[in-house]
Amino acid sequence: MSDPGTCVWYAAYGTNLSTERLGCYVAGGRPPGAARHYDGCRDPSPPRDHRPVELTGRLAFAGESGVWGGGMAFFVPDGDGVVHARAYLLRLEQLGDLVAQEARHPVGRDLVLAADGGPTRHGFSRTYDVLLDLGELDGRRMLTLTGTRVPTAAAPSAAYVRTMLEGLADGFGLDADARVGYVAGADGVAPHWTVEALRELLPA
Repeated sequence: MSDPGTCVWYAAYGTNLSTERLGCYVAGGRPPGAARHYDGCRDPSPPRDHRPVELTGRLAFAGESGVWGGGMAFFVPDGDGVVHARAYLLRLEQLGDLVAQEARHPVGRDLVLAADGGPTRHGFSRTYDVLLDLGELDGRRMLTLTGTRVPTAAAPSAAYVRTMLEGLADGFGLDADARVGYVAGADGVAPHWTVEALRELLPA
């Protein structure tokens, strides 16, 4: 699948749980709490659709984000846990531009997905270096971006957590306790963040 006009689902599980945050990748802008302005995609039109989905695996925080400070979210497809994600229906060209911006590369290079449904090693980044194929949603391919090797565990920053909690408050059917408990249970969060400290980051 290499037609840049083809639509695919991008399953986001970190700060892009927030539609406002994802919008900065697509149309350009600087998310609240972030240290970077994004140029946006060649096609700045919003996602055709978006919806909450559940991925089988676990959520881990590791490495260090140059945009948010602290650890970054990684999807680890091990085990039988639940990772909450928001699936955005994007053109393949837009997904390629999103991945390029994630790796601080200029937009404009077309993304070619592995034809067999296997992992796509896109070559933009050594950190988030692979797009994993998650099967289909409504007849369209669904992918998520993660790393083949998760760096050393590191707690996320307050801005990173706040953005995730805002995203989880939108359409996932999770009350405040469930949202906090979900983040608190991810690898790398404790002991830096306690449940009480995370609760203080909930959107008003």
